Amino acid sequence: MMHAHVSSQRGQTLMEVLVAVAVTAVTVLGLIAVQLAIARDARGMSYRVQAALVADAIAEAARAPNANVAAANQWKTRAASLLPKGDAGIVGGSDPAYARATWAWQASLSYDIIDAPVSCGDGDVPQGMQCVAIAFSR
Repeated sequence: MMHAHVSSQRGQTLMEVLVAVAVTAVTVLGLIAVQLAIARDARGMSYRVQAALVADAIAEAARAPNANVAAANQWKTRAASLLPKGDAGIVGGSDPAYARATWAWQASLSYDIIDAPVSCGDGDVPQGMQCVAIAFSR
């Protein structure tokens, strides 16, 4: 009697192991995808912080009583080295003027950003570029 019962369950344990391995693999792939998304967002935030610092420094150089052009050019060079395809400068000549830093950033997901700015400091930003602009008065 016992022999007939054992032969009917032959291979069932192998299927359970196969399902467990498949579920574990899908879970691990999901965790890896989440970690990669977090790392990508952290890198993007780091670029945004660096661009804000560069734009602020350019605004301060432009607001100086003698308009320090050499300092603004130095920060423009620094933006090119800190940011991918980075550029910085002053946009708009009248009050308010804008200190702007741009860099290349291609989002991997195509979703709409809530309250995304249409322009960046009185100038449009090309597709695939991100921007930080700081308004200032001379």
